[in-house]
Amino acid sequence: MTSRRIGVSVSLFAVCLLSLGSALAADKIKGKGVITLRSGDTLTVETDDDAAIAVTLTADTKVQHPVGLGARKKQVGQEVLIPGLKLKFEGTGDPNQVTAETITFDRDDLSLAKVIQAGLNPTAQQQAQNMQTYQANKQATDAEIAANQAANEAAITAAKQDIAANQASIDEVAKSTQKRFSELGDFVVKGEHTVYFATGNYSISAADRNALADLAKNALTYGKGYVIQVAAFADSVGTAASNQVLSKERAQAVVAYLLQECNVPVGRIVAPGAMGETNPAASNESASGRSENRRAEIKLLVNKGIVASGSGGN
Repeated sequence: MTSRRIGVSVSLFAVCLLSLGSALAADKIKGKGVITLRSGDTLTVETDDDAAIAVTLTADTKVQHPVGLGARKKQVGQEVLIPGLKLKFEGTGDPNQVTAETITFDRDDLSLAKVIQAGLNPTAQQQAQNMQTYQANKQATDAEIAANQAANEAAITAAKQDIAANQASIDEVAKSTQKRFSELGDFVVKGEHTVYFATGNYSISAADRNALADLAKNALTYGKGYVIQVAAFADSVGTAASNQVLSKERAQAVVAYLLQECNVPVGRIVAPGAMGETNPAASNESASGRSENRRAEIKLLVNKGIVASGSGGN
């Protein structure tokens, strides 16, 4: 009888351990995507299926990238986790929120994220500064109105004009990101190529790689007097959000090839332009039109002074 009771107890204990192991395993979350926002220790990661996951960092979260051709990984600080970086994460939580145990990324993807930030940060900083000025002038105006509306009508009018001017400046900065790819007034186009992509794809064909290599070779003859502009697009198939991500991946693929295979310095590339469904080259109502819209436009822009002097180029 005693042996039978012991056997039953051992069986129940084993069942409990299996249940506990299953419960713990169910809480393990793995995923990958692109950081779209960082707020303190919380990352907003957009996955390949357009889901947004909140990934929380802790003091124990390991941030690492592969080293060499083996399985060795190097630990780095959490400050490298910036918007635009592709990563993989593992941790505990649910499909909407994960506490990260490990985060892994490639150094090439970090370089691309830095290129993006180098192009977008000045615009964001200028917009934030204009917004602060706008808010300060608005508060001053409201206080002036409350204190002495009748006696200071002229001053109130002047302050309102300042608010309107600041609002106009904010709007102008917001538009500058799109304009920067088409209004580089000090440069002229000395070479260009368009890469076309398959539906939902951002791979570059061998023929396009050769064309990009020729464009880069021509660019390097101009010394430091050139930039290469990259702007990528998608057709209207799918959601606007997914097409925005896809156009970003196409721009990043082109930039990665120029950096890694063509030896173009980071500072010579205008930050990748993820244009989504905007500025279609043809109608999205037909298959042929959509194929023209799945593209990346690459232009070699050379300083007007160098062009006028006749140095460099073919």
